[in-house]
Amino acid sequence: MAHDNNHYSHRSGWLRAAVLGANDGIVSIASLIIGVAAASTTVNEIVLAGVAGLVAGAMSMAAGEYVSVSSQSDTEKADIALEQYHLDRDIDFELQELTDIYIKRGLQPELASQVAEELMAHDALDAHLRDELGLHERTNAKPIQAAFTSAGMFTVGASIPLAATIIAPAGQIIPTVAASSLLALAALGAEAAYLGRANIVTGTARVIFWGALAMGFTALTGIFFGIVA
Repeated sequence: MAHDNNHYSHRSGWLRAAVLGANDGIVSIASLIIGVAAASTTVNEIVLAGVAGLVAGAMSMAAGEYVSVSSQSDTEKADIALEQYHLDRDIDFELQELTDIYIKRGLQPELASQVAEELMAHDALDAHLRDELGLHERTNAKPIQAAFTSAGMFTVGASIPLAATIIAPAGQIIPTVAASSLLALAALGAEAAYLGRANIVTGTARVIFWGALAMGFTALTGIFFGIVA
């Protein structure tokens, strides 16, 4: 039997941005459309609200991801510069620090010292970034990638309830949008869980629950303001 040696943590960066973007696109635009429709607005106004929400949401997701991940990247760069400074100032202390890390992980002191010496001789900075700070090339922050992934997936997700609004009969917009959006959320939750090798039932259930909750609250809000107006 073949041994599956593939690991999935390297997917966490882009997978998080993609799932967050698509989920937010489906939930926010579906909720917006349902809320507006519940207030007894015309079909054209509902579609306009959906399109405006899609554009605003995609730009907001891109900006938010870029700023957030850029802040993470700035912190990583500062840590790298600080670690290089320490290596330049006191290499012996840094060697002992790395040795102590390996001892705490279970190596005998002699072996830990040998491993630390050899790794630092090969690439001292990389050894400390990886084993002291937990920084790795696969997990480094990538602001541009996160921004485009999040905005693109938001647009993909938002297009589902928007398309449902356009094709639905005038009196069936709310149930059509709700049903199509919940199905899309279920598929998204299952796919995200599969790619991350998580529990598919749990991943699917939680996105359906929060999506339905958001749509329900916005529907009640639309009904309330429709009555007041």
